[in-house]
Amino acid sequence: MAPVYTNSNGCPIPEPFATQRIGKHGPLLLQDFNLIDSLAHFDRERIPERVVHAKGSGAYGYFEVTDDITDVCGAAFLDTIGKRTKVFTRFSTVGGESGSPDAARDPRGFATKFYTEEGNLDLVYNNTPVFFIRDPSKFPHFIHTQKRNPETHLKDANMFWDYLTSNPESAHQVTILFSDRGTPASYREMNGYSGHTYKWSNKKGEWFYVQVHFISDQGIKTLNNEEAGAMSGANPDHAQEDLFKEIAKGNAPSWTCYVQTMTAEQAKKAPFSVFDLTKVWPHADYPMRRFGKLVLNENPKNYFAEVEQAAFSPAHTVPHMEPSADPVLQSRLFSYADTHRHRLGTNYTQIPVNCPVTGRVFNPHMRDGGMNVNGNLGAHPNYLATSHPLEFKQFSLQEDQEVWEGSACPFHWKATDDEFKQPGALYKVLAKYPNQQKNLAHNVAVHVSAADPHIQDRVFEYFSKVDPELGSNIKKETLQLSPRN
Repeated sequence: MAPVYTNSNGCPIPEPFATQRIGKHGPLLLQDFNLIDSLAHFDRERIPERVVHAKGSGAYGYFEVTDDITDVCGAAFLDTIGKRTKVFTRFSTVGGESGSPDAARDPRGFATKFYTEEGNLDLVYNNTPVFFIRDPSKFPHFIHTQKRNPETHLKDANMFWDYLTSNPESAHQVTILFSDRGTPASYREMNGYSGHTYKWSNKKGEWFYVQVHFISDQGIKTLNNEEAGAMSGANPDHAQEDLFKEIAKGNAPSWTCYVQTMTAEQAKKAPFSVFDLTKVWPHADYPMRRFGKLVLNENPKNYFAEVEQAAFSPAHTVPHMEPSADPVLQSRLFSYADTHRHRLGTNYTQIPVNCPVTGRVFNPHMRDGGMNVNGNLGAHPNYLATSHPLEFKQFSLQEDQEVWEGSACPFHWKATDDEFKQPGALYKVLAKYPNQQKNLAHNVAVHVSAADPHIQDRVFEYFSKVDPELGSNIKKETLQLSPRN
């Protein structure tokens, strides 16, 4: 049976294109609610764009436990080999607007919502294991330099490189970004990394620092600089198209999930801080341990409802999984949920894609607000009423594990020459892959050739600290592309 065409109030409309007017050719009548209803809704169809991660694609699937790690984590969704949990994953570029090309040189977001029996767990990851900053106060500054100049409204190479060369802790991420890993061929053919250090505990109360890796079963495939530029013009939505069509054909992409663990004692002896987002944990010292499989096998039915309105936050956790003291992660715990309240409204968790599968959430003091559509807890008091019995589920808390003591003080993580050790090691690893050292130098040179000479000189110095050969090759090619008088 075909649906009846109606207005937003459910009243049937016999002729969708008819408007009320005086005579056949006279002015319109303000009383024509069907027209006003349609136009008013149209005027409000666009919600605020994400400040970062605006351009994205998503899919549903499942996570399956493949190996027992209950000695590391007591979360219920990990308690049995073979157990499956429904998931929704959103991939994204970071700096571009919603209409920007999928092939842009940019990190990629890799955020997954696990609909577990203990509530929703959001793993809000990227496709790179490190990031540009480790001081959260730098984040707005950094993002602004990667976007548009406030005077020209154009991308600005001077802004871009002025910030990065002034903050050398960025060198590790920048080396990855300007390798061909900075332009993945598709969302299916890239990895996902926690980047941050998190804390997991088992049911005995024993806890561990962890880093998580989602390794693509499709393998890694990238575009070189010129291929990415051509793809941006030929098909700016190529990654969205690839993901949707491959899943529609039954080619469900998958990732094998691993965890690295570190005890508190090991962390004290490590040559870097586990709270430093610009550093990786060497696999030889902290081996990868397999624990699951992520599979995406179902496309959304409606992009806006399910992908655009999906809201992820690292503060959305389950028992036995906690954030660490990583300062950038600590700031994200507030910032992500705050932007969802701005963009989607205070009741964003009532949107179906964001709803827990455990049934109606019960927190009687959190009521009202725009778009409250779940009954608002009816007649129940809007506070924690002792006259109404409640169950309080107990679980092992990570108490008395990290004891912090000290005065309140401003702290800025000062850069040292150590910032260049890991990117320098990465540059040597690139020698194992055909043309990757050459492509890294080429990709930087093409980009920095648009900057002013004094900025270029700082870039040459910056990459020379990663590796003298790299700095020299970038300088040579940059000066060929933008000769100086």
